[in-house]
Amino acid sequence: MQALYNQSLVETTPHATLLPFPVLLLLFPLLLLLPLYYQRFRHHPRRLGNLPTPRRLPIIGHLHLLSSLPHQSFYRLSQRLGPIFSLNLGSIPCIIACSASAAREFLKTHDSSFPNRPFTKAVSILTYGSSNFSFAPYGSFWRFTKRLYMLELFSSRTLEQFRPIRREELREMLEEFHRKSREGEIVDIGAEMTRMTNNVTSRMAVSRRCSGTNAEATRLVMETTELLGKFNVADYLWFCRNLDLQGFDKRLQDLHRRFDGLMERIMVEKEEERRKRRLANQKDGENFKVVKDLLDILMDISEDEGAEIKLTRNNVKAFIRDIFTGGTDNTSLTVQWAMAELINNPTYMEKARAELDTVIGNHRLVHETDIPNLPYLKAIVMETLRLHPPTPLIPRESDKDCTVDGFNIPAKTRLFINVWAIGREAKHWTDSLKFMPERFMDHEENIDIRGQHFHLIPFGSGRRGCPGITAALQVVYCALASLIQCFEWKAAGGGKRVDMTESPGLTLRRATPLLCIPVARHTNLLLMS
Repeated sequence: MQALYNQSLVETTPHATLLPFPVLLLLFPLLLLLPLYYQRFRHHPRRLGNLPTPRRLPIIGHLHLLSSLPHQSFYRLSQRLGPIFSLNLGSIPCIIACSASAAREFLKTHDSSFPNRPFTKAVSILTYGSSNFSFAPYGSFWRFTKRLYMLELFSSRTLEQFRPIRREELREMLEEFHRKSREGEIVDIGAEMTRMTNNVTSRMAVSRRCSGTNAEATRLVMETTELLGKFNVADYLWFCRNLDLQGFDKRLQDLHRRFDGLMERIMVEKEEERRKRRLANQKDGENFKVVKDLLDILMDISEDEGAEIKLTRNNVKAFIRDIFTGGTDNTSLTVQWAMAELINNPTYMEKARAELDTVIGNHRLVHETDIPNLPYLKAIVMETLRLHPPTPLIPRESDKDCTVDGFNIPAKTRLFINVWAIGREAKHWTDSLKFMPERFMDHEENIDIRGQHFHLIPFGSGRRGCPGITAALQVVYCALASLIQCFEWKAAGGGKRVDMTESPGLTLRRATPLLCIPVARHTNLLLMS
């Protein structure tokens, strides 16, 4: 177990190469042929103007410099090369931005030059060829879907109508924790939070719980974020594009087949429900009001002949996958990291609990409407997002030549905004490696996390910023407040601290489960709510 999270990053960061050992073995014969291909490789990787860059190797470029946690590798390189530098990851030219000022340059000043997200094999297969909002290329379709997300799927009206669902699923999770508390059982906070957030998301999206006994949807979400974040040789080495050296193609196709099968079953059931609803309305001559889920809204638009953009069946499936993935994993991870930090820093846990006891008391459970009156709780969430952003790297790609901060950048250059590193930038954060919620209660209290202050952009910024911020925070605030209000928490295994090691992937997952022992504070609190 890691002794102290705030010790040197060198002590806590794995240094294994990003290229798995079996892949290196497969590439070794190609290295022997290097003299035959030298002329071609010498000019293939494009140099990015006058950007700082370390020495690169033939064929693999700078891949050997990256660990299994690229955001940490980029951070270490930035200490030597500066906040903006270039790498050639195989045959892909990349720019790495590790400071707030660099993020502002790329995501605000030159946002129009980096409008797209990289198109990889995983993206192609899992998103129906970029048929969703997250990975669609910038253009009329993407602008239409952005309005759809903001005005329909995540509007204040839509989120308000789903408040009872969020409340019900949270209470069910808390009741399960109370049961385990009575029986002295260990709780896997991550697993339970993922189940709860998946239930909330699936009920909002398709009016069904999709994480029951079989937990099929939860597994699909976890596999999706895992494979989207995996390093695939075929995406970076041009001569491997048609090869499946790591067996990812088979896994991606299998995952796509299973998700598509689940969505087909759900959509067929939904179509039958809508058909019966129309027949009932025609028979009774009335138009009964029905609370529409997100799938209903998408299907209404897909059936609208006058719609600006015609949504296909694959578009609808891809959008639902977007919602499942973003609504389940990212939300759950933020609560997990917050609880881990509070268990390791009990003084802050007690301050948060005191605030809840003062504002709410011990006669009822905290409500969503209470959150504006809980500034310390909000400060804890903001500090968690600073140190543990759900998505540590924001990937973009340029569609034209441009000059940023004096550096010449050609089209088709991949950009990585290192949100994880920006949250540790000493220029903006005092004791930047320490977890200190108080920093947001003082001079930094007015910092906005919706993309306007570039030293804290856990949800991105610019035109590609996350449209589901409000929905995510509603669940995070209320879930975290309830866990603090209802229970005292002890790390399982007799240790006073929990491990804070990160795991590789698209999202910032924990390397070890967050196993804790809950001790109920108010046994009748749920009954009185």
